[in-house]
Amino acid sequence: MSIEQLNEQFGIDNIVTFTTGKGDLPCIEVKSPLATATVYLHGAHLTHWQPTGEEPVLFMNSASWFEDGKPIRGGVPICFPWFGPHLVDENMPAHGIVRVKAWDVESIAQDNAGNIVITLATESNDETYELWPFEFKTRFVITVGKTLSMSLQTQNTDDKELKITEALHSYFSVSDIHNVQVVGLEGRPYLDKVAGVDTHAPDGPLHFTGEFDSVFCDTQATCMIIDEAKNREISIAKQGSDATVVWNPWINKSKALPDMADNEWPQMLCVETVNAGHNIVTIKPGDTHAMTSIISVTKIK
Repeated sequence: MSIEQLNEQFGIDNIVTFTTGKGDLPCIEVKSPLATATVYLHGAHLTHWQPTGEEPVLFMNSASWFEDGKPIRGGVPICFPWFGPHLVDENMPAHGIVRVKAWDVESIAQDNAGNIVITLATESNDETYELWPFEFKTRFVITVGKTLSMSLQTQNTDDKELKITEALHSYFSVSDIHNVQVVGLEGRPYLDKVAGVDTHAPDGPLHFTGEFDSVFCDTQATCMIIDEAKNREISIAKQGSDATVVWNPWINKSKALPDMADNEWPQMLCVETVNAGHNIVTIKPGDTHAMTSIISVTKIK
């Protein structure tokens, strides 16, 4: 559909507009009394969310690609049906097959509380079947308001079980990674992917002094990013997720990533809602699995 057709069918006057974004990719702009947001149809990728009266909550990397066939870095990439590198074939695309796919708009509505509810969808086709031989339909439901809700809903339309890992790979904007902390994972076992060891989190908050890339399995806990310089706490609650990933690339990894600016790593922290590691999701034929992340912001003082 053209931008004009999308606006005619799904736009909401003075609130929801379809436009051409970076790289000439189509995107949805939300400007409501409650919040502003930007969602690209490329990868169903949320790149901006800002509650009214607050600073932007998500981090966007200035060197990100906005091109067909390439992922967007920053905001909230969707990883599905696997998280990270493919476990068997290193030539398969990292983080799955939907983050570079053009998603369809299924519906856009404003609820009674003034939130904007955007439903995007994608499904298996000949191209995805070559990479992952299963039939599926996936919806991404984004509720934009003073709170942000994102629900990744996967329906098994195959006659075989689906086994998936997945992530809402959320990048958050922070004042300085050296000075923020994360609470909610105290004492939890985790895989330290930098050191390649299984270990345990400290009894207190997480602090960051170098590259951090860790998978905390078997946890449904709400996490909080405490950022005193920005005078805010970012809460990441979740449903249908049994793991959390925390990541900052630090200096060397940032320089090694071709789509990330060398000097922006201090202003970002990923706290990701995932099912990964041994927390694999099995979906029976005809069933639907939903993984939801609920983001909210409060003042510290």
